[in-house]
Amino acid sequence: MAMLRRFPVGKLPPAVLQKLLARCPLPKHAGVVIGPRFGEDAAVIDLGAKYLVAKTDPITFTAEHIGWYAANVNANDIATLGARPRWFLATLLLPERKATAALVRSVFNDILRACRTLGITLVGGHTEITTGLDRPIVVGQMLGEVEKAKLVRKESQRPGDLVILTKGVAIEGTAILAREKAALIERKLGRRFVRRA
Repeated sequence: MAMLRRFPVGKLPPAVLQKLLARCPLPKHAGVVIGPRFGEDAAVIDLGAKYLVAKTDPITFTAEHIGWYAANVNANDIATLGARPRWFLATLLLPERKATAALVRSVFNDILRACRTLGITLVGGHTEITTGLDRPIVVGQMLGEVEKAKLVRKESQRPGDLVILTKGVAIEGTAILAREKAALIERKLGRRFVRRA
């Protein structure tokens, strides 16, 4: 009997994902400028005067401040295409036997604070208590818009282009690792390093 190959935690292997995405037809009348492709941060849809930019991303590796991460991670991927993040939807999946009003309020308040800070409107979503989870998960969907001439495409980037970095690199991953693995990192690199991360 052949063994079933199990994937490790994390993203799908690129070859598997590329094969799946190759099966997604894009009819010409759909108005899709950037559709499902490996390595793309968001989809782009032609609405006539402007492009609608759409992104969805879950927060699964941390339970602390997941609402803040959900809004910021999704907004970042919209912004990488030169678009302005405008509207956010959040699906909150809560673990059975751990879902409390305090937990829901905390996640919701995180989302609202992040949206206010970024100038984004929370426009909807979904909440449910789900079996099989050991911590809450937030799946965010961000919508934004960009003038057609200002869309930033990977294909147009060239060696030698100037890149302006407005904040640090890998802030999200660094913060999540510091929260989730604080004891291990502190043993190896010290408390000061963990606080900084």
